[in-house]
Amino acid sequence: MPFQTQPITPAPSAQDVEALRGNTVLEFGTDWCGWCKGAQPLIREALQARDDVEHLKIEDGPGRPLGRSFRVKLWPTLVFLRDGQEVGRSVRPQDSAGLAAELAKLPRD
Repeated sequence: MPFQTQPITPAPSAQDVEALRGNTVLEFGTDWCGWCKGAQPLIREALQARDDVEHLKIEDGPGRPLGRSFRVKLWPTLVFLRDGQEVGRSVRPQDSAGLAAELAKLPRD
């Protein structure tokens, strides 16, 4: 799935995420967050080379249970999943090398 520019609505539940198969990146943040906006080109670039990775943009904030279940504290936080299980994480990515290292933890299908 290509890079997502908009959050999915409604956000999946923790159980939905655990049931995912294959490679997935959950991106937690908001549309008004400066850090989130600044990271979008890096995230887009990193995901372009991995058409085997599903990208799910998740609107986060108070009262949003999925972000709490992943203990998200800062935005953006990217959680790298294989078959619904976390294998890596990037908080406020600032360079492509860090994202590439986390993506490398996801085997190519």
